[in-house]
Amino acid sequence: MNGVHDMGGMDGFGKVEPEPDEPVFHAAWEARVIAMNRAMGATGAWNIDMSRFSREMLAPDVYLASSYYRKWFLGLEKILLERALVDADEIAAGHALRPGKPLKRKFTVADIDRVLTRGSFGRPASAPAGFTPGARVRAKNINPQTHTRLPRYVRGHIGVVERVHGCHVFPDTVAVGKGEQPQWLYTVCFDARELWGDDADPTVKVSIEAFEPYLEPV
Repeated sequence: MNGVHDMGGMDGFGKVEPEPDEPVFHAAWEARVIAMNRAMGATGAWNIDMSRFSREMLAPDVYLASSYYRKWFLGLEKILLERALVDADEIAAGHALRPGKPLKRKFTVADIDRVLTRGSFGRPASAPAGFTPGARVRAKNINPQTHTRLPRYVRGHIGVVERVHGCHVFPDTVAVGKGEQPQWLYTVCFDARELWGDDADPTVKVSIEAFEPYLEPV
């Protein structure tokens, strides 16, 4: 999806200025937001890529004006409403107004270690890898309407495969409920001048992780 969230390589937003000694949370509500996201994710009502897509779908003015954890909160609110797990009047009231809906599984204290441990997304390969390290590839100039992990700033540009990571769950399909459809995953390296022209620093290289359907041979 060509949403405002895909900000890599964009001009006009100013310099990135890290906050010295930045705390994990600036306010107690931020911790509650991440806890709610973890708890609901543990129920199996959606997967991680569906969660990402819910934040990517925020309106540009809302996305740009929201802090990191506010984006998480608004994305959770959106996905809960879409799945009819809450209603708009309940969100406005700040509490449940009717009995809860059944879920695939319940989240209990016993589930905490499982929820805090990221599962493996590696899957068996159904075909040989299409590329090997050293291969020159072009990132396809795709413009999908839904979630994708291919950054907009590399599309149409040529890079070199650095590493092969095996087959993994394909985010583009799993985010929209079309199954895992495992794909080969690669690290691809691009020269800065290939991406941004002669004004870019010639000593800079950018590496991304790219699934095989994103790439074509050169």
